[in-house]
Order: sequence, then C-alpha cells, then structure tokens
Amino acid sequence: MADDSPKRIFVTGVNGHIGNHIVRDLLEHGYAVRGSVRDLNDPSKTDHVRAHATKLGCEDRLEMVEGDVLDADGWTAHLSGCDGLFHTATIYSTRGSASEILDTATKGTTHLLHAAAEAGIKRVVYTSSTAAVGTSPKGRVKDEAVWNTDTSLPYTVAKTQSEHLAWSLAEELELDLRVINPTAVLGGGFVRPTPSVDFFQDAMAGNYPVVPKFPMSVVHVRDVARAHRRAFEVDEAEGRFILAPHANITLATICKRIRALNPTTKAPKFSLPNTLVPLAVFQDWVGSKLGRQRYLTRAVAKNMMGGDTNYSSAKAEKVLGLEWEDFDTCIQDTVDVFL
Repeated sequence: MADDSPKRIFVTGVNGHIGNHIVRDLLEHGYAVRGSVRDLNDPSKTDHVRAHATKLGCEDRLEMVEGDVLDADGWTAHLSGCDGLFHTATIYSTRGSASEILDTATKGTTHLLHAAAEAGIKRVVYTSSTAAVGTSPKGRVKDEAVWNTDTSLPYTVAKTQSEHLAWSLAEELELDLRVINPTAVLGGGFVRPTPSVDFFQDAMAGNYPVVPKFPMSVVHVRDVARAHRRAFEVDEAEGRFILAPHANITLATICKRIRALNPTTKAPKFSLPNTLVPLAVFQDWVGSKLGRQRYLTRAVAKNMMGGDTNYSSAKAEKVLGLEWEDFDTCIQDTVDVFL
C-alpha cells in the first residue's frame, strides 16, 4: 500500500528570517515540518512560526523541538523520521564575536550533518551566502565556481569555512548536499532585523544625510524559501545556487528607492563619493557614541569597497525554475515592517 503521508522536512532555526519563511512555503506546498529553536518557552521564537500553520489551517503538519546547534546531543533523535534536512541556523552578524560566529557555523554544520547521516537522511539543503562566494575579482561575473578569499570579516570567514566543511562532510558521509547562496535578504516577516535590513529604519528616519555607494545585491526572502524547497524537489539539482536577482546595485540605490516609494520618509537622496568613505566611517563612529547602532567599521568599509556584486543567478533560474520578486517589492515589503 502506498504511503500517502506528506514528506517531513527538518528545518533548523525556524524562528529566523529565512527559516520561518521556509516553514510557511513548505506548509503551503503540503509538506510536514519539524523545526528547531533554542528556546521553546520564548514566544518571540515560536509564535510567528506557529502562526503560519494556524493561518493555513495545518497545525497538525508543524512540530517544533528545542535544540542548540552548538550542542551535539539529541539531533539524531530530532531528525529521525524526516525525509530531508534544511540547515539554516547560524549567527548573521557583521559585528558579533568572531569565535561565536565561527563556532555556531562550523560546529552546527558538523553536528547537523552527522545527525542527518545517522538518521538516514540523504538529501540536505544548506543555507550559505554569497559571503562564501565573495566580491572579487572586481569586474568579473561571479558564478557558483567562485569562492571568497577575503578574511577581513568574521561572518564572511564563517560562511566560507562552514560551507567548505559542509561539502567535505557531505562527501565523507555520502550525503546529497545542495547549497543555497543568497545575497542580502530583504522582505518582511522577521522578528529581529538582520544586518540585511536593519539599516532601513535609520535610513527612513534620516539618521544619515548621505549614503555610500557600497556594492550590494538583494533577493526577497520568499524567493530564498522557494529556492530551498526547489533544491530539495529537483532530483537533478546539484552543487551551489546563487540567489542574487537584483545585482550590481548599491546601498545608495536602495536608499534612494526607499525615498521614491515612500516620500514621507527621510531616506537620503544623495550618495557619498568613494573618496569620502573614511568620513562616513567617522560619522558612524560618532553616532555610535550617541547611542545609535553602528553599521560601518573600517573593516566593513574595506570589505565592501574591495569588489563588486556582479553575481549570476542563471543556474538557479535554469535548474530550480525560479522567477523573482521585483526590486520594488523587495524594498517596500521591508519598509512596511518599520512604518
């Protein structure tokens, strides 16, 4: 007799911006989801995830468990009975502790991939980043064959090292690994702003008069969720998949579009010449002494000015069949959270 029960996907970090959208997308497409958070008793980590199942009327297809990816124990039991693993849990920060960011990325990868093998899961979809692709060499289209070689920021080092580790473990453990490499992820549906969106509020409030022309690329979080599901579903999918449909833009482009779409905001209309970026770094430092969030350290500025965001998403379009949310939707869905 055929088994008509839905396929069950284990998703780590379901409270995160990407993770909770993956949950909704999977539930919308008939999957059962077992998701992990670090604290089941913290409503900020669970309520918005459970809300997806409630709105879709499928509470019976969502299960949540407690687990910290830094702990090795318990993951095999959690993954037992699942058909796939989507590993999204990490620390996304350009300012956090280097050791904490690296430990979460590398230890978490090790624990979860070993647990997947022990639980009999073969297909794993792993959330990496274009941070592991890098922004060099400048002027060249960067596809899935390119790897980051810059070591100036703990986050980019962590994403690069952990993805290399994932590929090594997948070969050792005979796992069918598919990796998603999104660029800056925009869109609503987050509880705590990530570095990809946390500058929106200050920009809208007019907390800086001009904005640097730092190279950026963006993708909507709904597209990132779809990409994870399609990477699991498409049997011939293999390797890495860059998600950067809105490439070769700048931070100034984003801020100007915020203002154009929302004229009542105070988002900066003027961009800063590259020669004056050190002044912006100093202005950001002064703002931090006045209690504002710091975004622009010298290391971040050097990292962002050293290359470009000329990425190709052609593989994701061809193999995964992705069609993208437009740029204005990326901007406005993010703005709406802060209005």
